[in-house]
Amino acid sequence: MAKKSYQKGWVRPKGKKWYGYYEVRTFNPEAGKDEWRTAAPITLGLRSQMTKFQARDALMAEIAKRTGNTPKPQADMKEITFGWFVRNRWLPLKEANWKEETARDKKCIIQKDLIDRFDSVHLENFDKFMLQVHLNNLAKTRSRDRVLQIRSYLKDIFAEVVDQDFLSKDPARKVEVPKQLSDTDTTVLSWDQLRRVLAQLSLKDRLILELDMTNALRPSELFGLRWRDFSHDECLLELHETVYRGKLRNWGKTRKALRPVHIPKELADDLWLWRQESRHSKPDDFIFSNRLRKGGFIDPQNYRRKMRKLGKNLGLPKLTFQVIRRTIATLGQKKGTPKDIQGVLRHSRLSTTTDVYMQEIPESVKATVGAINKELRLKPETAEAS
Repeated sequence: MAKKSYQKGWVRPKGKKWYGYYEVRTFNPEAGKDEWRTAAPITLGLRSQMTKFQARDALMAEIAKRTGNTPKPQADMKEITFGWFVRNRWLPLKEANWKEETARDKKCIIQKDLIDRFDSVHLENFDKFMLQVHLNNLAKTRSRDRVLQIRSYLKDIFAEVVDQDFLSKDPARKVEVPKQLSDTDTTVLSWDQLRRVLAQLSLKDRLILELDMTNALRPSELFGLRWRDFSHDECLLELHETVYRGKLRNWGKTRKALRPVHIPKELADDLWLWRQESRHSKPDDFIFSNRLRKGGFIDPQNYRRKMRKLGKNLGLPKLTFQVIRRTIATLGQKKGTPKDIQGVLRHSRLSTTTDVYMQEIPESVKATVGAINKELRLKPETAEAS
């Protein structure tokens, strides 16, 4: 059988597009020599959307796909760049485990905060100092969570660089999180502020936010509810679908997200009343339908703008779905155990509930301090008797 080998190819602009070419070399045993032929040109993309370097990357990926080989991007390993490695060697390993929208968000962040800065930097030119300075600069303009996310990506990317033998030493191994990071938002509202919000709303909007406050529903879950998911007799809502960026999904944010949630009888009664008033009350209709979409689901992003306006009118520090979930987790400490609150928020891990969502209640801390001191001031014999 003839033995084949492949060149890494070359790219040429033609009109508005980049085209790739490569030769296939076949050893002809009868003639005792190699025979070459040029494969059909490959359309790589628009010149306005990719550089020549990116076109070469695309060609090499296409050659690998067509031939089953994994050609090197350049003749010299020392010429391999960060951008090429991330696009061709790191992302293909990771994105298979990401959901579609997750992959889109992660790629956008990586492109903006890493590839745009280091695209053409050769791997051999990286060191701890370069990466630490970049992370320090990001900390000046990015949120705390974003900086932590980028550090995680850097460590994972360069660990893979070393694992694949492109470098012998990991330049990101000792990169540290900057000490001066933007404070994470910890806004929490009071019960009275929540009640003031609900008092301003019509039945439909009040039910949307009261459900969100009572069961700490995420907006993606809230606006994916249909009437077939509601049982008035059992005071139950079944979470089956979520809404995200204009699409319906049959999965939630976490493994425990989509499950039955119990609602108080008074809230179930109000939902039943809303069904009598709504023009969209068939089993497959959304409970909170969008009038402009003739019964379609509400876009969470549009509703967020409505909430921000309402919060501003009421003089609240902030009114968002995230603030409501954090508020319920915090105020709920007085209503149930941490495990109970974890169940309400449907978190997979208790630490997420206690360490991320639950905030300190100053009045509660003050009362606790007072109770401790009161015990200390009891007379010894009284303390023993008690």
